[in-house]
Amino acid sequence: MRIRTIDVLRALTMFLMIFVNDIWSLTGIPDWLGHTAATEDGMGFSDVIFPLFLFIVGLSIPLAINVRLKKKDSKTVILLHILGRTMALLIMGFYMVNNGVINDQTMPIDKNIWQILMALGIFLIWMDYKRLPHLNRQTIWTLKSIGVLLLAYLAWTYQGGNPEEITGMQIRWWGILGLIGWAYFLNSILFLYLERKSWLLVLIFIGLLFLNIQENNYFINLPAFKLIISASNHALIMAGVLCTLLYLKLGESVRNQNQFLVTLFLFGIVFIGFGFILRTEFIISKIMATPSWTSHCIGISCITYASLFILVDRMGKYDWIKPIKPAGTSTLTCYLMPYLIYPVMLLSGFQWPSIFTIGVLGILKSLMFSLMVILIVGFMEKRNVRLKI
Repeated sequence: MRIRTIDVLRALTMFLMIFVNDIWSLTGIPDWLGHTAATEDGMGFSDVIFPLFLFIVGLSIPLAINVRLKKKDSKTVILLHILGRTMALLIMGFYMVNNGVINDQTMPIDKNIWQILMALGIFLIWMDYKRLPHLNRQTIWTLKSIGVLLLAYLAWTYQGGNPEEITGMQIRWWGILGLIGWAYFLNSILFLYLERKSWLLVLIFIGLLFLNIQENNYFINLPAFKLIISASNHALIMAGVLCTLLYLKLGESVRNQNQFLVTLFLFGIVFIGFGFILRTEFIISKIMATPSWTSHCIGISCITYASLFILVDRMGKYDWIKPIKPAGTSTLTCYLMPYLIYPVMLLSGFQWPSIFTIGVLGILKSLMFSLMVILIVGFMEKRNVRLKI
């Protein structure tokens, strides 16, 4: 079974993720478009995109695992696949986080060169080589080995921090891909072994929401801890898992789809309302992953998904997404491409005319940049060049 709405939502979210990652360089744009400061009570448009992507990861987990189960893959084989994907995301996130705090004054190579080599190493290791049948096993092994050696070299040459305290590569935070990796790992294992006990998954979801409240020691008499990362990330993915599980249990008839959509809209309203209740105790903050922010994002994700489902799967309106379709089919490639494009632009001396870094024209420039990245990835995809983990 394939739910087209998930592909559309994934493509739109990646398009917007590239866009919001580019607007940091703009000035004179509305405050609501960017990220809200960590200690400020509120959320901007940019604060919704990453949690929406986590929700989409959750939507896909039951479908992906069910496909493997139908192919008669054992749970051990599926578990190894989950472990492999998790490790890939953690390694990529680890390198990307450290790339952001390079000390260019002490590095033996230019930081832009370091970033290009990082992206190249990731491509060589996690290229979808099955789409390149003309490459024999020895060639594939050689290319992957070169990628591993590249990342090892980059770790060896790396210097970060400040001139007073130079550091090597270290876990500062897990990065976007790392956060996705850990949350994907937990939720995939939970679904793999509890797929027939949906009531237990619901209880775990409620437990994750509670952990999000308690991880900052809200209840003094109870222990506070994190499942490596904030429970907010786990809860957002589990919300997506439960939405797809609900769809699968109800079935595909029009009547059941109506029940599904009504339930999603109700969930959305309830969680947004719950977020406002939590706001009396916790500010809305993406950076701090507060439970009020988590609840709002779950509600927004449910309503967005339900609205798109009506348009795409109920009304059959799908063709409008074609210009950015590669963002839904080669999502990881789209996310990595700016790590190649930005340093190449800097090394070439290219600079946007100042008129394209301010206000409305700046916003249009960032939208066009996002579209350009996706078009490049679409060109690569047609030639079977893409990442896959």
